[in-house]
Amino acid sequence: MPDTFSIRALTQDDEAAWRILWEGYLAFYETEVAKSVKDETFRRLLSPDHADQNALVAADATGPIGLVHYIFHAHCWRIEPVCYLQDLFTAPQARGQGVGRALIEAVYGAADARGAPSVYWMTQHFNHTARRLYDDVGQLTPFIKYVR
Repeated sequence: MPDTFSIRALTQDDEAAWRILWEGYLAFYETEVAKSVKDETFRRLLSPDHADQNALVAADATGPIGLVHYIFHAHCWRIEPVCYLQDLFTAPQARGQGVGRALIEAVYGAADARGAPSVYWMTQHFNHTARRLYDDVGQLTPFIKYVR
């Protein structure tokens, strides 16, 4: 990881920067969520009452430049919990510096510490830039997602 940034837990002081990053992530996926959802998501990410819902940020001297949200949950095919890497985003000005890779590796470390041998995530098929990284740090599966 370059010396220009570090990975750390999200804090209350990060709220303004987190909202900017989160808006960038939502814009990339051409979606929106209500302000109440954003407020509740940030609250849960910091709440000890929601210990399975987590967030890390990559931060440089200016503040957060990347985020990752991840969730631990039970799984019917294993005794151990699994980890869902739900959201990953790097600010445009910080791309190409290893931020995304460092955030994924930090989630891997958190999963290992929690005894969760599996970390999984999804992306859209056209997200070619991210998929180059994902192909390097993970294994593509043949699963197709359905939603209600």
